[in-house]
Amino acid sequence: MRRRSFLQTAAATAIGSFASGSALARPQSDPAGNSPPPRDWNDPSSVVYPDPAIESFDARFKKYIIGTTEIRRLWSGAEWTEGPVYFGDMHCVTFSDVPNNRMMRYDEVTGETTLFRYPSNEANGNTRDRQGRLVTCEQRTRRITRTEYDGSITVLADRYRGKRLNSPNGVVVKSDGTVWFTDPTYGIEGDHEGWRAASELPASVYRYDPRSDKLTVVADDYEQPNAICFSPDERKLYVSETAGPPSYICQYDVRDGGKLANRHVFHDFADTHGGIGDDIRVDEDGNLWCAGGWSRDKNFNGVSVFAPDGTPMGRIILPEVAANLCFGGYQHNRSRLYICASTSLYAVYIGVRGLGV
Repeated sequence: MRRRSFLQTAAATAIGSFASGSALARPQSDPAGNSPPPRDWNDPSSVVYPDPAIESFDARFKKYIIGTTEIRRLWSGAEWTEGPVYFGDMHCVTFSDVPNNRMMRYDEVTGETTLFRYPSNEANGNTRDRQGRLVTCEQRTRRITRTEYDGSITVLADRYRGKRLNSPNGVVVKSDGTVWFTDPTYGIEGDHEGWRAASELPASVYRYDPRSDKLTVVADDYEQPNAICFSPDERKLYVSETAGPPSYICQYDVRDGGKLANRHVFHDFADTHGGIGDDIRVDEDGNLWCAGGWSRDKNFNGVSVFAPDGTPMGRIILPEVAANLCFGGYQHNRSRLYICASTSLYAVYIGVRGLGV
């Protein structure tokens, strides 16, 4: 897939015309250049407090670091994890193991990870709507679905103007009930994470209104739109572009009727040696948490945290490429960050509450 294979030629590839004409990145690299010491990820007691894999390079980030906790690997055994979504009413996190065509469920109470759904139609991103129902991006079937209370599946969107979607990837539900999602081509470029097929539509960002059953394109100037989320007041929309290089995150103003305006680069990753910023989430203070990796600098594997003005504030370094994340924690008011990273699920307590149902 392009998001992985392009790294081989990243150094020789020019920055795209949109990014080069924008206010590009503040430095993403850790100014200190420090690497956390080796650790046994199967033994949490081997870590000293505060966890050296949590870095701060902006004073604003220090209040979000908990000095009496550590990053934990909760489970491993996937091929490629994506799409964690938190169910506080069931004290669990559900996430996708895309190539293995299954969804898994981590129980916060027992610490066990069990099979949630098989087959999953190679599900990728997940979220919940305002009624608490699971909304899923299915790559194999090229559609957005909703799981009803009785377990039945409702198809929300699978075509636009009679043509099939590519492979929906990231999804978020706005407070008005509209479903916003990205539709890159990753799931139809091969048979590893979907079903190889020809693209019928440009890779775009969509808005689905369940009241009118209407699907509209809200942004079509992407090569591979990936993750999507709103600011706390829903006046800003963020979308990550992962085709690259460079990978970057765009910010829009959200207008009445689902219209977007004032597109600009919130942050790009041009200085990360090929790194990609993948999934994004926002906390109660408006900070953006971005899972990523694929850089030649292994310290980029993990989660980067940006202030509302786009300034890098800190990083959570993991031993694997991170793809997706979500906030949860039934005992800690959604201040536990769950991270899907390659083969594993990680978690760390942080000093801020995340947004979500």
